[in-house]
Amino acid sequence: MLKPMTGSRLLTAAIFCYSFIAVLFAQPHAAPNAISITPPMVASGSPELIRVSAPKAGNVTGDWLGSKIQFFPSRDGQSWFALAGVDVEQAAGPSTLQIHIETKDGNARDLSRPIEIHPAHYRTGALTVQPKFVEPGPEEAKQIAADVTFKTRVFATSASEPLWHGSFRSPVHAAPTDSFGTRRMFNGKLASIHKGTDFRAANGTRVHAGNAGIVVLARPLYYEGNCVILDHGLGLYTLSMHFSRIDVHEGQHVTAGQILGLSGATGRVTGPHLHWAVRYQNAYLDPTKLLRMNLGTVR
Repeated sequence: MLKPMTGSRLLTAAIFCYSFIAVLFAQPHAAPNAISITPPMVASGSPELIRVSAPKAGNVTGDWLGSKIQFFPSRDGQSWFALAGVDVEQAAGPSTLQIHIETKDGNARDLSRPIEIHPAHYRTGALTVQPKFVEPGPEEAKQIAADVTFKTRVFATSASEPLWHGSFRSPVHAAPTDSFGTRRMFNGKLASIHKGTDFRAANGTRVHAGNAGIVVLARPLYYEGNCVILDHGLGLYTLSMHFSRIDVHEGQHVTAGQILGLSGATGRVTGPHLHWAVRYQNAYLDPTKLLRMNLGTVR
């Protein structure tokens, strides 16, 4: 038979329970709503806005699908944001979003969580282009190799802070097509996956910057034709291709809506249009989904 507790034993037990609960809640557990991802349905080719509620954080770092995620603090200091995404060729299945918080007082928190990647269903299209764009000769192959080397250098370094402000805007005053992700057959051969969105733009249509950034490439390339690439910071780029005329130069800072040049039909094309692509580090993302993101309250 258990003896009833005396007053001193009750006090000791109460102090122990209080101390245990205090220690338990002091541990770095993540609040259920500490992380939000937009859009919540993650699919191949999808850009994602990641928000971490961490008002006491001194730094937030992350890793997802083999790429580092670079966060920046919100204006009010209550949250940290990052633009990331899933490459158009990423296979569906489970993944782990790793997020680590370093607090200002030197503590660390792990907010890693599983993310299911859903399949995106893209169609297959057939196009006819000049034979040299399907089976390049030796001289063309040299130019293609030089283009690849140059683009690799361009994408190796990005601004260490976000250069964009507010939501991204369409580069031309025309509706985008559903061409992103299309498996393209050129002259009867499967040559590539379409990693951008085509806009129907007549020759000479003004092409605008989708957001603020730095021109890191403004020159003719073999497949892309006259091409302009903007670095928006933290590994985020937009690429505009097939210009008839380029009106900016490499190293130039541009603002959202600034004219980059005129649309055309240079490079591997079947006619005048604008190809606009979004690249985050090594991943190519659906530009139409980025255009639908409301980033006005983020930065």
